[in-house]
Amino acid sequence: MTILLLSLSLFFWGCSKKPHIKIKELPNTYLSESSFDELQGWESENHQEALNSFINNCKSEKTQEIYGLLCQRARVARDAKNFFESKFNVYMVMPEDANDKGLLTGYYEPTLRASLTKKEPYIYPIYEEPKDLISVELSSIYEDLKKYRLRGRLEGNRLVPYYPREESDKIDAEVICYSDSKLDIFFLEIQGSGRVELDDGENIYVGYANQNGHKYNSIGKYLIDQGEIKREDMSMQSIRAWLKKNPNRVDEVLNYNNSLVFFQKKPHSASGALGLVLEPMRSIAVDPNKIPLGSMLFLKSKIDDKDINRVVMAQDVGGAIKGTLRADMFFGSGEDARLSAGHLISPLSLWILLPKETK
Repeated sequence: MTILLLSLSLFFWGCSKKPHIKIKELPNTYLSESSFDELQGWESENHQEALNSFINNCKSEKTQEIYGLLCQRARVARDAKNFFESKFNVYMVMPEDANDKGLLTGYYEPTLRASLTKKEPYIYPIYEEPKDLISVELSSIYEDLKKYRLRGRLEGNRLVPYYPREESDKIDAEVICYSDSKLDIFFLEIQGSGRVELDDGENIYVGYANQNGHKYNSIGKYLIDQGEIKREDMSMQSIRAWLKKNPNRVDEVLNYNNSLVFFQKKPHSASGALGLVLEPMRSIAVDPNKIPLGSMLFLKSKIDDKDINRVVMAQDVGGAIKGTLRADMFFGSGEDARLSAGHLISPLSLWILLPKETK
């Protein structure tokens, strides 16, 4: 099997002593040759736990395309640290410009209350993918646009943009269930998946199915621009608190984000874009146009003012995750996860681990 990401070309950038390597399949991503010795915290990493995460990641086809036979060899590796150091090369992911310090945020699996039937207070629908939503893979027409997808609906014989959030009452879609909180649904969309406690005692899981095609607009930025929340005070918790204090402006703020996410039932707890169950503190969401989905990375950042240096897996995507040095870390479920994820805004450095072998 040919390793997808080893079609690399050397590219010299500025006056750096190290060559910067360009990923052929991701033309705007550059890497700098590095080593395990340069990874702060590598010696104290739980290498066996990291190896187990890699083995689990290898259940996805995208990871198998990148790492080939290493997915098989990982299962019989006796020394996890030696396996990584002998089988992988390390490359630092370079910023898109010199001033980019990278950004790590967090997400979690929220819990919502809902009912299968519409009744007070369960009146806010969680929609499946609409019947009239059309998705066009532009690569079928233009090869250069293979990273892009066009979404819309037919109006006569014309393809027009799909309904924005403020026109969600026009959506032609099945309803999975009805929640008692419009805010909880909005934050569910941001997280991408969650668990639902039904009023009959049953629990179900829902996950991302599709999106209406409109650009994601941050309501946090909107509230900052409006002078409602100071930039240094911005967090998921501060947004939720502000909205609860200003119920008459909820629709105004939420509708600023025209993007709308649709869901599907899932057989298990939070799973990412690879279809794998997400692992707290090991799974991250990335921009797949910049970082290969399914790849293994080493992450350096801070969480609650403590250094974090660890191997992570690029298993998910997100509408707000755009850029090369941009990642969203999964924290799991529960109140502690919600608080940690909601407050996390930290500088980020990334290294990608790629195979030494090409077959």
